[in-house]
Amino acid sequence: MAEQSSTGAIYFAILGIVTTAFGLADILVTAGGGEFSYGILEIPGDLFRGGWGGVIVLFAGLFYLSGIRNFGDIHQFAKVVMGSILIWIMAGCDIFAMITESIPSWEEEAGPWFNTLPGFLGTYAPPYSPAVLLLPFSLVVIYYIRKRASGESRGGNSS
Repeated sequence: MAEQSSTGAIYFAILGIVTTAFGLADILVTAGGGEFSYGILEIPGDLFRGGWGGVIVLFAGLFYLSGIRNFGDIHQFAKVVMGSILIWIMAGCDIFAMITESIPSWEEEAGPWFNTLPGFLGTYAPPYSPAVLLLPFSLVVIYYIRKRASGESRGGNSS
């Protein structure tokens, strides 16, 4: 069990470093007053998503990094779970924004209200915000939650 605990700690340490870097990049791009886009990554420059969203992503990374010190302890593990929840909240907001932006049409020939099917599907193409890119990697915490719950239901100590 100690081997899995160290594997989880290494995984979330790497995820914490990347998440912290994305959060700092969000804040710096917003402070610079512009937007940044490279490949599949897009960092918006607006105050809400870039500024506040960057602070939330930064704190998610800090939760990951502070929770890996003693990964088997429930209190430290809760910090890792909290970091994932923060990522889920930001990614959920970004995905919801993509959905709401895909419904109205921005083209004249499509009509005043509804988007065409290619236009609708085109809004889901890259680039994505940092939280959406981090979302699949943050879901790994569910594996560790289930593993901890199954270990405690058998009466064993999972730390």
